[in-house]
Amino acid sequence: MLNLLVRLADIGTEDAQRREDLTGGGAQGGEDVSHHVPGQRGVPRCGSLSSGGDHDPCRCHSRKSSHTHSGLFRYRTATPGMSLVPFGPSFYIWVPSAEAEQTDEQLFQEISKANVICIVYAVNSKTSIEKVTSHWIPLITENTDKDSRVPLILVGNKSDLVEHSSMETILPIMNQHSEIETCVECSARNLKNISELFYYAQKAVLHPTGPLYCPEKKDMKPLCVKALTRIFKVSDLDNDGILNDNELNFFQRICFNTPLEPHALEDVKNVVRKNTMDGVLNNGLTLKGFLFLHTLFIQRGRHETTWTVLRRFGYDDDLELNQDYLFPGLKVPPDCSTELNHNAYLFLQSVFDKHDKDRDCALSPEELQDLFDVFPYMPWGADVNNTVCTNDQGWITYQGYLSQWTLTTYLDVQRCLEYLGYLGYSIIAEQESQAAGFTVTRDRKIDLQKKQTQRNVFRCNVFGDVASGKSGFLQAFLGRNLTRQKTIKEEHRSYYAISTTYVYAQEKYLLLHEVFPDFDYLTDADLACDVVCLVYDVSNPYSFEYCTKVFKEYFTDSRTPCMMIAAKSDLPEVKQAYGCSPLEFCRRNKMPPPQTFTCNIAAEPSRDIYTKLTTMAMYPHARLRCMCTCNRCTFCLCQNFLNSELLQTVRAKLYAVVLRRHVSQEDLKSSTFWLKASVGASVFAVLGFAVYRVLLKSR
Repeated sequence: MLNLLVRLADIGTEDAQRREDLTGGGAQGGEDVSHHVPGQRGVPRCGSLSSGGDHDPCRCHSRKSSHTHSGLFRYRTATPGMSLVPFGPSFYIWVPSAEAEQTDEQLFQEISKANVICIVYAVNSKTSIEKVTSHWIPLITENTDKDSRVPLILVGNKSDLVEHSSMETILPIMNQHSEIETCVECSARNLKNISELFYYAQKAVLHPTGPLYCPEKKDMKPLCVKALTRIFKVSDLDNDGILNDNELNFFQRICFNTPLEPHALEDVKNVVRKNTMDGVLNNGLTLKGFLFLHTLFIQRGRHETTWTVLRRFGYDDDLELNQDYLFPGLKVPPDCSTELNHNAYLFLQSVFDKHDKDRDCALSPEELQDLFDVFPYMPWGADVNNTVCTNDQGWITYQGYLSQWTLTTYLDVQRCLEYLGYLGYSIIAEQESQAAGFTVTRDRKIDLQKKQTQRNVFRCNVFGDVASGKSGFLQAFLGRNLTRQKTIKEEHRSYYAISTTYVYAQEKYLLLHEVFPDFDYLTDADLACDVVCLVYDVSNPYSFEYCTKVFKEYFTDSRTPCMMIAAKSDLPEVKQAYGCSPLEFCRRNKMPPPQTFTCNIAAEPSRDIYTKLTTMAMYPHARLRCMCTCNRCTFCLCQNFLNSELLQTVRAKLYAVVLRRHVSQEDLKSSTFWLKASVGASVFAVLGFAVYRVLLKSR
């Protein structure tokens, strides 16, 4: 409901008929003939990138607005000439009666309810004009919140009785009080400018001038410039500092839902050329020209055009990004994860290409700063460079860039929604909201039941005692050996590492998380993962014991697969001060044998172990029983034996010998031949199994 409070500033009791005409006295006895307009409060898309427009019959001045208004308007009386109002709203109009017929409390309540207040004075009465500043404006100011001033409209009535205008007297008042939006001179007797009065009352609420423009400086306010600058950079799809014709047409379509005719586009450029030095460059609109154009709209009373653009890009009445825009609803059930979908990755790729000016597939610090220039703060710290892959200069690569977005989506999807909002994903990708760029995976329990998963991101929590080699294990995943790891500053250290691995030709993301070695304070977040890594130092006799405690306490009966990592394998191995060896412990608990690991090498560390971890995370159900009873066919001895080079060589030679023999067709048809072949195969199988058992016992 739009509450329109009309206050008549002592226009005289003899003009009761005029007052009744002004407020539409056709409704008898306070009869409510309200009209319902369905839908939410919307910003009418009546503006466009055009330099034209009708001359406005009144002057608009600034106010600061922080209201949130409904789109359902009511009015008590029919308003003549409302066809001039393009959105067809209705009003609830309250006209204070004589002071003897109302209490101050009633007046104050109505002031607090009003969305806009019209103060009506008589243009032929000096006393009436003086009372605007001496009584009514102070009264309204005292009864409204200082942070949310109600817009005021001065209405000079009885313009039919004078030949001169009262604007010379009113202008100083308007300059003194910034909450005054407009002054309209009208006549209730001949209905002059009555419809314009209600139009500007509506406009003062839906499209306030105050947040946009400073009349004293005759320029846009800093917050408005900041918002429009971000809009320009988001709309500059190739990041060349110019909005070319294609970008301007795209901008016009997403903001106003109408195409921009070529001649209209040229008219816009010509206006900018005539009034600015660098507004048009290479036949495109620069930031300076873009800002000038909106300043011109506001100065000509077409600030609804600027508001349409601002609201389309997510701004509210205070020129802050709306919370509903930044954080659209996205429901994530328990035990489910969030991932970016294909469209979101395509958008992020376009953003990367847009800012990678030297085309080296990496973002320099300057390029990264330029990318995040549309953010109110720098979202990535120095630790990000130690979380994802970088080049030799320490710059985030293309793969590292996508990995960081994947990490943010997995760990904090709300923050990722916010980040995509700053980049303008829903606008540029023409989606309903940022939520359209995410996929919520199904429950992990269902994946285990169906023995398959469609997820692309898997989390591995890395446990280990102090100085066991966890950090080196994480950094090695990013291709950094011990020499490169020593250059990392402690304050820039990261407890996460994410990159891609390939499992059966499928690209998957593996997210490693180093868990702080405090056994007594492991949280649910520390335990929630797809695969567990237990790291111990082979050169420290007491390092393995911590891994056994963590496993026995949290993962003995868990369905989460675990792997033991024998880190620092380049150092001399010592006997662990535990009841059994790491190999025996893994065998007893049906784990794969400890995997040796070191990053103290000249080349990049091997990534095979990370592929194994990803495979275990993808197929946690694959605990198939096999001959050696290790329950891990991927790593068991029997599988290694069957795939060994020795066995493959023997098999190939036997096959060649069989082929060299000249076997006649008659022999092939003989049952005796096939009996001999079957017996020979059986004998070979028994001998092979006997050899295998001997090897198993020796191991």
